[in-house]
Amino acid sequence: MDIPETTARQIRLVVFDVDGVMTDGGIYMGAAGGGKPLELKRFNVQDGLGIKFLQAANLQVALLSGRVSESTRIRAAELGVRDVFQDAGARKIPVLQKLLDARGLDWSAVALLGDDLADLPVLRRVGLPATVADAAPEVLRVAAWQSTRRGGHGAVREFVEALLRARGEWTGLVDEYCRKRSG
Repeated sequence: MDIPETTARQIRLVVFDVDGVMTDGGIYMGAAGGGKPLELKRFNVQDGLGIKFLQAANLQVALLSGRVSESTRIRAAELGVRDVFQDAGARKIPVLQKLLDARGLDWSAVALLGDDLADLPVLRRVGLPATVADAAPEVLRVAAWQSTRRGGHGAVREFVEALLRARGEWTGLVDEYCRKRSG
């Protein structure tokens, strides 16, 4: 799916749900030494590079999760994403409204890549509602853009590429990335 250039150019903040978008939705649970709970999640490396490309394009990036997880905090830190919001009650609208107020942004300047019912209230407000291929049917119905890939399997990268192509920035960012790694 193509994203209209006018829509892409209005976006200033790109928000990603975590479980089911940046991950495949699976959570590995176990216990570490002393019986301390241990949670692991699988993140896609190509998705991470996509987030780096958004940052290189001077777009703001935030993670917004309905679960509290140390794995999410660690991945965000690794990617240099400072705006990480984890609300165990999945109350995403109030959290995101505070960020928008702090940044002086309107909902129309936000893109959200979500996948499940907890994302619906936000998807109904943002300027660019987007979803992964394996999203809940209710989410698929409100999305203006849908990936061909499942969550955790390159859907973030696919979305980033579509957004940056629509803005006319993808090729230049790829060229710059390759130039920096060519010695």
